[in-house]
Amino acid sequence: MDTEEFFLPRSGAANERLHALVPGGAHTYAKGDDQYPENLAPVISHGRGAHVWDVDGNRYIEYGSGLRSVSLGHAHPRVNEAVRRELDRGTNFVRPSMMELEAAERFLATVPTAEMVKFTKNGSDATTAAVRLARAVTGRSRVAICGDHPFFSVDDWFIGTTPMSAGIPTTTSELTVAFPYGDLAATEELLTRYQDEIACLILEPAGHTEPPPGYLAGLRELADRYGCVLIFDEMITGFRWSEAGAQGLYGVVPDLSTFGKALGNGFAVSALAGRRELMERGGLRHSGDRVFLLSTTHGAETHSLAAAMAVQATYAEEGITARLHALGERLAAGVREAAAGMGVADHVLVRGRASNLVFATLDENGRPSQPYRTLFLRRLLAGGVLAPSFVVSSALDDADIDQTVDVVAQACAVYRKALDAADPTPWLGGRPVKPVFRRLA
Repeated sequence: MDTEEFFLPRSGAANERLHALVPGGAHTYAKGDDQYPENLAPVISHGRGAHVWDVDGNRYIEYGSGLRSVSLGHAHPRVNEAVRRELDRGTNFVRPSMMELEAAERFLATVPTAEMVKFTKNGSDATTAAVRLARAVTGRSRVAICGDHPFFSVDDWFIGTTPMSAGIPTTTSELTVAFPYGDLAATEELLTRYQDEIACLILEPAGHTEPPPGYLAGLRELADRYGCVLIFDEMITGFRWSEAGAQGLYGVVPDLSTFGKALGNGFAVSALAGRRELMERGGLRHSGDRVFLLSTTHGAETHSLAAAMAVQATYAEEGITARLHALGERLAAGVREAAAGMGVADHVLVRGRASNLVFATLDENGRPSQPYRTLFLRRLLAGGVLAPSFVVSSALDDADIDQTVDVVAQACAVYRKALDAADPTPWLGGRPVKPVFRRLA
């Protein structure tokens, strides 16, 4: 389908209604229509497996499902059945349910490097609880984040470091400092500069590149030597790197770690896990000052915990992590071949671990380009591929991958024309897509 013939009138109308009622038109900035070509931001009706349908009736192969949270595919039968069983038994009580015990046992068996776990509903609550706990146990105020990783929390200690810092006192944001990924010397220099001030180092253990040899073990040693807490944000790496997380794959044990995204296959559940000595400070069986670790009314909804247990069982029994890697490797190879065939191999790039692929769109000078990203997304959408990233779910099959590669090849042919013209504007159909973190709307 030519993009000039591709319209989404019902989605457009729904987007207008959303903006009138919901700030930003979505409940997650990364889902905003500013992230998509103008007038081509589909509003979803429903999904099944690796496919979603918009309110205009178009079907798409979907990547990055639910911002990486739906790794088994939409409406997964085993997960849905586990949820249905609990819905008939009640979802929330005035005291803990047996589901809380069983879910904790299952999680700690899956991630044996942790000794205790506490569940909550979203990743930000978990990472902020980890930071609060680190500050409490060290008596220090500063937080050191990995500056090369894009997101840790909606809370002030992180958002204050981004261009969207409006409303956050500088006294709060000044307590957060940054270190570069993969550079132990720079991290030690930071720890030395703020001697006895840094409560924790928080980072994703891996991102678009593998950790350099010895890097994570080196961070572990630095944290021990400088008396700070090592926190792995495993919201993305958890399950996609291995069932036991990146910490299980790389063999480096953090003091605390946070899991989410894939944990519930779209249901709202995340986890803070870690060493008993630290985690118990948020409990009742110690003699020190109490830490308000996590206390959420809906943190232990039975159906979400049941979903998490079903997800973990499915990963373990069906080899889901290996399947995600195999699908990602097939997709990456196909996209690279298509880009090379159209002469844009240096401009349309696939990066990251096979189970967590993203793409980069570079201009004629080799610089990242939002206009070229717009052109690329526009052509993918017209071909029935909804892909803010190339992050796969296990519900994809070879036919889906082959169709995606065909659509990518068509998009790359247009990309080549734009490069030759040194101007993608005629192929944008409107304003370029925008980065999430920017100061002005």
